[in-house]
Amino acid sequence: MGKHYLNTLFAPKSVAVFGASDRVDAVGQIVFKNMLECGFKGKLYPINAKSAEVQGQKAYASISDIDAPVELVVIATPPKSVPGIIEECGLHGVKAAVIITAGFGEAGAEGVALEKELIAAAHRYNIRLIGPNCLGIMRPSIGLNATFNKGGANAGNIAFVSQSGALCTAILDWAQHNDVGFSSVVSMGSSTDVDFGEILDYLVSDPKTHSILMYIEGIRNSRSFMSALRAAARIKPVVLVKVGRHAAGSKAAMSHTASLVGADDVFDAAVSRAGAVRVQTITQLFTAAKALSCGFRPVGDRLAIVTNGGGPGVMATDRASDLGLTMATLSDSTIEYLNQYLPATWPHANPVDVIGDAQADRYLHAVKACLEDDNVDGVLAILTPQAMTKPLESAQVMIELSNSHSKPLLTCWMGDSQVAEARKAFAAAHKPYFRTPEPAVEVFAHLSAYYRNQKLLMQMPGPFSHHIEPDVDSARLIIEGAMQEHRKVLTEMESKALLSAFHIPVAKTMVAHSPNEALLIAQQLGFPVAMKINSHDISHKSDVGGVMLNLRNAQEVRAAYQHIVDNVQRNQPSARIDGISIEPMIVKSGGRELMIGVTTDPVFGPVITFGAGGTTVEIMGDRAVALPPLNNFLVKDLIKGTRISKMLGKFRNMAAADMDALEEVLLRVSEMVCELPLIKEMDINPLILDENGALAADARIVVEFVQPSADRYSHMAIYPYPTQLVSRWQLADGTDITIRPIRPEDAQLVQKFVHDLSDETKYFRFMNSLQELTESMLVRFTQIDYSREMALVAVTEDNAQEIQLGVARYAINPDGETCEFALVVADNITGKGLGNKLMTSMMDAARDKGLKVIEGEVLNNNHNMLKLMNRLGFTMHGSEDDPAIMKVSKVL
Repeated sequence: MGKHYLNTLFAPKSVAVFGASDRVDAVGQIVFKNMLECGFKGKLYPINAKSAEVQGQKAYASISDIDAPVELVVIATPPKSVPGIIEECGLHGVKAAVIITAGFGEAGAEGVALEKELIAAAHRYNIRLIGPNCLGIMRPSIGLNATFNKGGANAGNIAFVSQSGALCTAILDWAQHNDVGFSSVVSMGSSTDVDFGEILDYLVSDPKTHSILMYIEGIRNSRSFMSALRAAARIKPVVLVKVGRHAAGSKAAMSHTASLVGADDVFDAAVSRAGAVRVQTITQLFTAAKALSCGFRPVGDRLAIVTNGGGPGVMATDRASDLGLTMATLSDSTIEYLNQYLPATWPHANPVDVIGDAQADRYLHAVKACLEDDNVDGVLAILTPQAMTKPLESAQVMIELSNSHSKPLLTCWMGDSQVAEARKAFAAAHKPYFRTPEPAVEVFAHLSAYYRNQKLLMQMPGPFSHHIEPDVDSARLIIEGAMQEHRKVLTEMESKALLSAFHIPVAKTMVAHSPNEALLIAQQLGFPVAMKINSHDISHKSDVGGVMLNLRNAQEVRAAYQHIVDNVQRNQPSARIDGISIEPMIVKSGGRELMIGVTTDPVFGPVITFGAGGTTVEIMGDRAVALPPLNNFLVKDLIKGTRISKMLGKFRNMAAADMDALEEVLLRVSEMVCELPLIKEMDINPLILDENGALAADARIVVEFVQPSADRYSHMAIYPYPTQLVSRWQLADGTDITIRPIRPEDAQLVQKFVHDLSDETKYFRFMNSLQELTESMLVRFTQIDYSREMALVAVTEDNAQEIQLGVARYAINPDGETCEFALVVADNITGKGLGNKLMTSMMDAARDKGLKVIEGEVLNNNHNMLKLMNRLGFTMHGSEDDPAIMKVSKVL
C-alpha cells in the first residue's frame, strides 16, 4: 500500500497559513512565527491580503497567487471567511486543512449553519479537516508547528491527541521541563471531519510513534473509535484520560465539544476490551506511558514491596489494597534466600523490610530475589535516606536489575537533597521513579491493567456461543407483534418467551383473568405461588402494589387476585389490566438473587450488565459492565468484577452455585444482543442461581425500532467473529478444505505458511524480499477488525493439525465504498482452483458488506495472478507511478 491518506496532514511538503500577520499576539502571527522558529523543512507561504510581507517572508493575497502546490493549509481567520477559503483551497488542489478558528458548531444556530457550509465545501474537494476550534497540529521531527502554542515541543516517540486545546498547551509546557518528547501533537477541537479513529489509524502505522496518549471528552463514532483503538493497542501501548466521569462533568464536556458522553463504566468497559489503559490524571498519563515505554512486560497484579522503612511499606500496601492489587506471597525458596542476606529481624513476608541500615548490596539481594520469584509480577523498591543509606549506589543497582529483568521494577526514593543524585541517575537511564509510594503503586496498577486488557483484546467471540442454535425467527416475531401494537414494553409472558427462544430457563408463567381461574392455575402449578399484575402500561410491578409472593392456599390466591387489582386501580388508575400472571414460588434455600441486564449506551450501543439482583438493585449498585459479543473468558471476567461474585462459591451453609449455568445464561444474553438489534433494555431480575442451575424468575424487555441495515451487526461497537463466512469446499483430489475468517490464535499457522512459501511467491505477495513475518506484522495479519477488513484463510487438517493453504484479504479504503485486496496460495496447491475459490468468497463478503469496487496491484511478471484476474473479469491498466506494477479493479 502507498502513503497513508492523512500524510499531507502529518508530513506536508508545503504549508500556507491564512491569517499570518505581524500583529503581536494575533493567532495567525503566533502560528506563522512558530512555523518559522521551529524550522519547518518544507515550503512556507503566509497569506494576507493586506500585506506584501509577513515576518520577513513574501506574503500572498490569496492561495491562487501561489504558483506551486500546497499540501496543508492552516486557517486562523474569522469564521465567516472559512467556507470561502476552503473553496479556494479546493480549486488549488489542497487536500488537508487545520482550522484553528472557533465559532462553528459550539456557537449556536448561526455557527451550526456555517459548519454545514464548511463541511460541504470540504467534501466537494475531498479536503480533510482538523478542527475547527483547535490548537493545531505539531510534528517536531520535521519542524511542523501549526499551532498557536507559545513555543514548540521536543522530538520524541510519544503521540499526544487531545480534544482540549488548553490542556495541550499546559502539557507542552510541562513536557519541556520533564524531558518528554513527541512524535506528534494533535488538538482535535470539534472533530467535524477527521476523528479519533482516523488519527489513531495514522499513528499506528507511523514508525516515529511508539506509544499513544489521548485526552478524551466525548466520542462521536463509537465503531470507528473502537475499531481504530483496538488496531492501535495491538501494536503500541495506548493510555488515555477521559473526563466527564460524573454527571456534572459530562454536562460540561457536552456543551464544550457538542459530543455525546457515554456512561462512565461503559466507557471503562470499552477501553478495557480495546486493550488500552485508562488513567485518571494527567500525571498518571505520562508516568504510565513512561513505564510502558521502558519495555516492561507485566504479566499480572501480584506486587512485592522492598523498603528500608516500615511506614512507607504500609502506605504502599494500603494503596495496593485500594486499587484491588494482590500483595504477592513470597515462595519458601525466596524467604530462605533472603534469610541469608537480611538481618534476622526482617519480617519474613511481603513487604520485605530490609531494615534502616540497608546499603546497596542488601537492596540488590532483596529486589533480585523478588524479581525472580514466580509468585511476583512486579517490584516496588522504596528508599528513605537514613544515616547509613547510600541512595546513589542503591539506585545504580536498581538500574542494573531493571536492565536484566523484564518484570516491572518501580522505584521510590523519598526525600529531596539526599536523593537528588539518585533521581538524576534514574532519569538518565530512562527509568520511572517516584517521590512518594502511592503514585508508584498506581503505575503498577496501570501496568497490570494493560496486561489484563491485552488479554481481553485477544478475545474474538462469534455471535453464537453454542451448538444448539436459538430460535431467532420466533423471537423476532414476538418483537414485531409488540411493535405492530405500538408497544415498546413487552409483557412478562412475551419477555420470558423471548428468553426461552434463546434457551434461557424461565419460571413457568400462566395468566388468569378471574379469581376462580387464578385458583385453578395455582392448583395446577402447585403451591406456593407468586402473583403479579399483567399490564402493558406497568414496568415496575412492585411499585404499584402489583406483586404478592408466597401464597400457600386457595383462599390466599383468591384474595390476592382482588387485592392486586385494587392496588393497581388505586396507584395507577390509567393502567390497562390484562389479568394476573401466576407462577410457582421459587423457594431455593441456597439460591442467590442475581440480575442480568442489557442497556443501550448512546455512544457504544448495547452493553450487558451483571450484578446482585432483587428489589434493592438500584441501592446496592453492584454491577459490572461488558460490551458484547461475549465468550467464556469475557463472561468470567464480567462476573469477577462484582461484589456478589464472592458469594457464588461455598458460603456458610450454602453449596457453591452452578457457575456453568450462570455463564451459559450470560452467553445466551450476548446472543440475544447480537441477533436482536431492536432490544433497547432488558432486566432478568431476579435470576435465581443455586447448585442445581439458573432460573429467570422475572424478566422485562423494552424494544425500540431501529432502521434495518445491510450490516447485521451495525448496532454493535465491537464486530463479532463472522461465523456466517465459514464454508466447506473440496479439491478435485478429495482434499477437504475449510474457508474461514482469520483468528488471533492463527499467528503460528500464518508464520509457518509464509515461511514455507517460495522466494518468488513471497516477492509476488509482499513486493520485497521478505523472509519471515515480524511480530508486529503477525499481529496485524491475524488480529483484524472484521468491520473494516477481512482475511479468509483456507485450511485443511493433517493428523488433527490445521495447515494453511492460502489466504485472501481485503481492507476497506477511507471512502467506505472501495477496498484493496491481496491473495496468496501455497506453492504446492497452485493450479487447483483454490485461488479462484478464495477470491470469489472474499468478493462475496465484500459485496455483502456494501462495498462497490475491489482493487489491487499485481506485478507484471506475476502471470498466474494476472490470468486469474482476467478470468474473474477485472479491468487492468499500468501504474503511472511504477511501470513494473499492473493496477486491477472490478465493480462488485
